[in-house]
Formats: sequence, structure tokens, C-alpha cells
Amino acid sequence: VQLQASGGGLVQAGGSLRLSCAASGRTFSISTMAWFRQAPGKEREFVAAIAWSGGTTYYADSMKGRLTISRDNAKNTVYLQMNSLIPDDTAVYYCAADPSSIRLRDPRRIRYDYWGQGTQLTVSS
Repeated sequence: VQLQASGGGLVQAGGSLRLSCAASGRTFSISTMAWFRQAPGKEREFVAAIAWSGGTTYYADSMKGRLTISRDNAKNTVYLQMNSLIPDDTAVYYCAADPSSIRLRDPRRIRYDYWGQGTQLTVSS
């Protein structure tokens, strides 16, 4: 499975942005897709996850209410809509995929098999 993240950029605080992650290859093996982020000098942190089938979603508590994760199975693409952006959202955002089911495992604890290359989001104050 190959993952291609896109959609990052420079946004003013309070603005919105939608990230995309296109999957290719053995996509039939995917059960969960997720977004993580890593800010400079910080550890990578979980952002959101979605079940590839059924659409069950899971969000980081710190960002809940500002995010919407969705998927388009026909396009093999997952989206992350981010609203009310703040400077602390500045990070490289990575998408990840795994055969593990979000219904059986906490998506924050899954050791994802597949990772995209990351896309930079910078939020200016």
C-alpha cells in the first residue's frame, strides 16, 4: 500500500484546510486509516482515524470539534477537514493505514503498517 498525502500549506489562524490522503496498491487490505502530526521538537501525535468500511471515526480529544475525517472509497482517499486553525496546529501531517480494525483496537495504539510522506501545515498568527 502506498499513501500520498497532500493539501498542506500556509493558513491564517481561524482559517480552514482540508488534507487528502490517496491510497494505492493493495487497498483491499486496509481497515483503518488515520492522521498523525508532528510539530518541530515534539513527538508524533494521533489526530484522527476512520474505518475504511462503515465509517466509524475517532478523534484526538484535544482537537475534537474542529476536525472531520471522511473517506471516499471510490477514490481510495481519506480527507481531514480542519477548522478554526490555531498556530499550535502547525506540524507535518502524516496519513497512515493498517489492516487492524478500529472497532477492535484503539486507533491511537495501532502500529500502522503504512505511512505517507507527510504534508506541512503552517498556521500563522
